[in-house]
Amino acid sequence: MSSLQVAIVGYGLAGSVFHAPLIAAQPRMRVAAVVTASPERAEQARREHHGVQVVSSAKALFADIADIDLVVVATPNRTHAPLTRQALDAGLPVVVDKPFAVSVAEGEDLIARAERAGVALSVFQNRRWDGDFLTVRRLIADGRLGDVRRFESRFERWRPVPKGGWREVGSADEGAGLLFDLGSHLIDQAVTLFGPVRSVYGELDRRRPGIQTDDDAFVALTHTCGVRSHLWMSAVTPQLGPRFRVLGSESGYVTYGLDPQEEALRSGRRPDDGDRPWGTVEPERWGVLGAEPAVEPVPTLAGDYPAFYSGMAAAMLDGAPVPVDPRDAVTTLRVLDAARLSASRGETVTN
Repeated sequence: MSSLQVAIVGYGLAGSVFHAPLIAAQPRMRVAAVVTASPERAEQARREHHGVQVVSSAKALFADIADIDLVVVATPNRTHAPLTRQALDAGLPVVVDKPFAVSVAEGEDLIARAERAGVALSVFQNRRWDGDFLTVRRLIADGRLGDVRRFESRFERWRPVPKGGWREVGSADEGAGLLFDLGSHLIDQAVTLFGPVRSVYGELDRRRPGIQTDDDAFVALTHTCGVRSHLWMSAVTPQLGPRFRVLGSESGYVTYGLDPQEEALRSGRRPDDGDRPWGTVEPERWGVLGAEPAVEPVPTLAGDYPAFYSGMAAAMLDGAPVPVDPRDAVTTLRVLDAARLSASRGETVTN
């Protein structure tokens, strides 16, 4: 097999910006098909990926799968599980954009279907390859913080006027709202670093007119190892906090700003352009490590979103594990459920 033929279902922001460029940059993969009902997006796909087949529906794609090796589901959250079921039942490996599903039961069902079909299933948790997250992980592994006591993580924005998309006007049962959108990343990162969660406390608010679900949220996790994770996600933050603040028994680490890979992809840069290093952060944006008053900058490791599809290619062609275990995504869904329950009750929930 010269390359894996990949079909991307959905060619909006997720499909066209986050998935297609990374697949195209992977030497052992090719964007072979795109599913979109939009004439404009169909033309965009043809322009960006030479020889791509464009079909108007997932039904049409699954009716003829002879030349497809992998399906990527990059559609609105409520459709993730139904489309993944169709692909798995057709015997196709699948990558699902986060969140994996909108309920734990859906997620567990997908895992069972993949196991019965004997095909690979993974979840696109690309933020595991943010440079700042990789740096935090390295600092912890190297013992430079001592015993971590508190982990603070934020995805905050200042968007006082809603855009009106499905993430804002849909319901929580459809996977709308910032808890599902950004919380899926923040919780996955916290659990990846510190393991299982013993208890969850959540606050969910709707701050802007016309919003049907949360646009301002806070989640506090107590991990079984004793670390406390405090996670913020908001569209209504006029003064942004640090991206990470990690406090240990020996020192702390603080960094501001977002990993540059999303901005690069949105601007049209591709990982394989080769004009300058991918995912690097300029020294003036490095975080600082230490204990007051003795703190010093620490180089931020280069981000590596391409590693996800390199890992997926290795899983399918070399027998390696998938880059993100879907069971991790079910764990995240359990924490999301607990956060919603906590917010509705106004009390901490044992997970």
